[in-house]
Amino acid sequence: MTDAEAFASIALAAVACDGTLGREEAHALRRSLEYRTPYKDRTEQQMGELFDRLLLTLRERGVDQLVTDALPVLTPVQQETALAVAVQLTHADRDVTPAEKEFLHKLCERLTLPEGRAVVVMEAIMALHRDSLAG
Repeated sequence: MTDAEAFASIALAAVACDGTLGREEAHALRRSLEYRTPYKDRTEQQMGELFDRLLLTLRERGVDQLVTDALPVLTPVQQETALAVAVQLTHADRDVTPAEKEFLHKLCERLTLPEGRAVVVMEAIMALHRDSLAG
């Protein structure tokens, strides 16, 4: 697995961890990757092939194994960014399910980041999605 496949695997796992891949989440997944290196240089067909491979792994082996395969390939900096993207994606449909919360908690525990860093990243992204002006 390449680092590009590993990073996309974490993002896919985040949107699929609750057993559904809704339209808003699929669009958010695409948007979260399309301007990043190396995805920005890939054609629609190449991106489709990437996600076909990852979805096959997801179906055959599950979300946990997809993450297990991906994490060792990523550097700590890449893991930190993958976590931020995962938090962003779980908030894409404005409804963070218990399964998504559990996924993020488990992901934080498995990252090789300095103590407390994963929580800081997660809290920062969650603050961006807080509807603090709602009545």
